[in-house]
Amino acid sequence: MNQKADDLDTDYAHAGFNGKLSFGKKPVLLIVDVVMAYLDRASPLYAGVESALASNERLAKAARAAGIPVVFTNVSFQAGGLDGGVFFRKVPALKAFMAGSPLGAFPPTLQPAPGELIVTKQYASAFFGTSLGATLHAMGADTVMVTGFSTSGCVRASALDALQYGFIPFVIADACGDRDPRPHEANLFDLQAKYAEVVSEAEALALMAKSA
Repeated sequence: MNQKADDLDTDYAHAGFNGKLSFGKKPVLLIVDVVMAYLDRASPLYAGVESALASNERLAKAARAAGIPVVFTNVSFQAGGLDGGVFFRKVPALKAFMAGSPLGAFPPTLQPAPGELIVTKQYASAFFGTSLGATLHAMGADTVMVTGFSTSGCVRASALDALQYGFIPFVIADACGDRDPRPHEANLFDLQAKYAEVVSEAEALALMAKSA
């Protein structure tokens, strides 16, 4: 880590940020919007996040083996995007998620297993306007491991709302992706400082194994 980054970490620590949250006893893996819109090179939202997809594949396999619930989210809008409100007007690229679009499909290598929860959303957070919070509370979950696309958008919003709904957020850095490393890294830094624990795939796998 360079001197400037060291100074930034020190500054945040002195200001009282970057506290630590402990991993809970009932984790859930939340895979946010890992869909073809970010993986198909012909898509306007293509983000070059294939390595993050591979990480999600490994994490989903490990979670299932450990008996940890896996939850998927996707995005779908009605014709005209009326259910997307101001968000749909602000981001024209969301037209890629019109109902029935192949860009909204899960990739062939990472499909929900039978019985796994799929949350369809219209806004950035997986919790906003959905039953996800109530469902996780009913399941007894205390920790939400967050992955997916994009780091600066739906991953960040979902991790923040996980905290605000009373869950311990663990964001898995290797399994998140963005269009550019700069917003990716900046948002991971800010999440760690204020809202979540940011861990590597290896750390997440170890936590899963211990939980099992």
